[in-house]
Amino acid sequence: MDHTAAQLLEDSLLKVWSERDEEKRMAVITRIYSADIVFYETDNTPVITGHQAINQLIKSLQAQWPPEFTFKLTKPAVANHGVSHVAWTLGVANATPAASGMDIAIVKDGLIKELYLYLDATAS
Repeated sequence: MDHTAAQLLEDSLLKVWSERDEEKRMAVITRIYSADIVFYETDNTPVITGHQAINQLIKSLQAQWPPEFTFKLTKPAVANHGVSHVAWTLGVANATPAASGMDIAIVKDGLIKELYLYLDATAS
């Protein structure tokens, strides 16, 4: 297993998407995402490109979530030749998750170059 690609994806979820402090979040974004990263949310939404655009998306999404919402890995990320996968839940600790899904990352030159979201379910 490629520990670097797997760790990058775990850090993406736990240290970027979970971080509420914008300055701290941007510091991690620049460390683990390539400058021209692309994020694919769904086939029906525009592609998000670059550090600032991803940071703005996260800020917007977090504004809709209660402050106690956190991401939790359902098991450790795994990687195969620079492609990593992790499954997760989002919600209040020790409660039914509000959402679940998985992320897939393409890692090139030690940074996440592409990030794909697959949303499984959201609570009604």
